[in-house]
Amino acid sequence: MYVRFPELLPTLLLTSQVLGSQISAQLLMASPKIASLSWGQMKVQGSTLTYKDCKVWPGGSRAWDWRETGTEHSPGVQPADVKEVAEKGVQTLVIGRGMSEALKVPPSTVEYLEKQGIDVRVLQTEQA
Repeated sequence: MYVRFPELLPTLLLTSQVLGSQISAQLLMASPKIASLSWGQMKVQGSTLTYKDCKVWPGGSRAWDWRETGTEHSPGVQPADVKEVAEKGVQTLVIGRGMSEALKVPPSTVEYLEKQGIDVRVLQTEQA
């Protein structure tokens, strides 16, 4: 299972400030792509590490150790599992349920993210 964001093309966002007519530019970052995926192994673009499970967000990735929050296939991904990524200010979060979709994602986790204005997508890992 991994948590990542849909592939976003880096976008140049230009904003104009009326006072002083200043123009500022901000580059919106995309999450690193999953470079390779097989049962129990994931490689993330830009990282030399091989993950069993990982969290991916714009600008980074890290191993996801289920023991951190006591996660099991059921009840599955808890709000505590996605809190770290949600706090990075993401707009969309894709949660992979594993190759055989054994990992559950309870409604409480989806509601937690939606209350923060985050679009949530729950998919089989290869589709995610």
